[in-house]
Amino acid sequence: MELNYFKDKLFDLLNETDELDITDLNMEDRKNLLTVTMSDGSTFEIICQTAAQ
Repeated sequence: MELNYFKDKLFDLLNETDELDITDLNMEDRKNLLTVTMSDGSTFEIICQTAAQ
């Protein structure tokens, strides 16, 4: 699986979920960084990268 495809699917998955109170999603493609902001104001950063094998 390509990294960009994975990032797109992860973004879509989080964007479509009703289980989490997500207020904002921001994908910085050049940094491979997905920032997730929750309704309580907490923020999480997810770094997407391929693992060395």
